[in-house]
Amino acid sequence: MRYIQSLMLILLLLPLSVYADQDMEYKTPRAEYKPSAEAMVVDGLVLRPLYLAGTVIGTGVFLATLPFSLIGGNVDDAGRELVGKPARATFSNCLGCIDQYHHERRR
Repeated sequence: MRYIQSLMLILLLLPLSVYADQDMEYKTPRAEYKPSAEAMVVDGLVLRPLYLAGTVIGTGVFLATLPFSLIGGNVDDAGRELVGKPARATFSNCLGCIDQYHHERRR
């Protein structure tokens, strides 16, 4: 049982490691970007909780569809779309950096 839990944790965190070495030159450096107070309030009270819910739901969907993704050979794509993108939107953007997230989604 402990082996299965460890394997599930590894499979859950593996897609997140894809983003560790990506080039972020298209983003405005955080020191130069000054979000407005309104953007911070909307991001902190509305968007972040929604992104967190999307991360949790996406993780559940990823785990439920993992056998099919393994058969289809697209575990990386499924993990990136269902877990990685919502998690990155939730935890790696600065508070109020709404425009940067939407710019990144269009890529």
